[in-house]
Amino acid sequence: MKVKVLASGSKGNSTLIMGSVNILIDIGITYQYLCNELEKINLTPNDIDYLLITHTHSDHIKGLPLLVKKTNIKVFILEEMLKEIKGKIPTDRINYYENPLYLNDIKIKEINISHDVVGVGFIIEENNKSLVYITDTGYINQKILKELMNKDLYILESNHDEKMVMEGPYPYILKQRVLSDKGHLSNMMCANYLKDIIGKNTKRIILAHISETNNTPILALKTTKEAINNNDILIDIALQYESMDVIEV
Repeated sequence: MKVKVLASGSKGNSTLIMGSVNILIDIGITYQYLCNELEKINLTPNDIDYLLITHTHSDHIKGLPLLVKKTNIKVFILEEMLKEIKGKIPTDRINYYENPLYLNDIKIKEINISHDVVGVGFIIEENNKSLVYITDTGYINQKILKELMNKDLYILESNHDEKMVMEGPYPYILKQRVLSDKGHLSNMMCANYLKDIIGKNTKRIILAHISETNNTPILALKTTKEAINNNDILIDIALQYESMDVIEV
């Protein structure tokens, strides 16, 4: 199984999972950007078999209508997302998650997130390799943490520094939203979760959905490095305007 984060941040999110089938998580980027990034690894949008939608905020679905129009991709959503998706794409292109969901040799378990719209994260497994993908959540339920333990790769939101949020330019109501249980994970929350769930199988962490206003890559990286205190685990930063290299899980 291979992974390529195409974009991550408040202006657009999309990640490609390559295994026995090719899966795109979210399409908060333009169709042209997707084409350009796929071309770098000798793929086209027609090579993507499935699209998994985490939630319906525009930075996760804005490229959806054109992608569906241009390809035969199969789209998976939670049934509760239908109201927001309906009208954007034909209903016969919409499929609902099962838990777990099996796509060829890839097993996908949906993880409940806590955001201001309904959404999911994922545990994705193939050939005894596993990854966790969670962004856009105010917290992770303690009951879920056991299921997240000792995976090979973690792609986890490290959205903001709490001090920068409080001292920053956002209106107070937006600050409250970001910091709430239905907002986003702070650097410290992300780092503390990772400290609890990494294990001997863990080789890599990708810090995702980093705020351009209320965070810096250096600060997010520093917070997680100090918390996990493990030099054997490689920690990367996913950026908004620059895709990552392909990672072997």
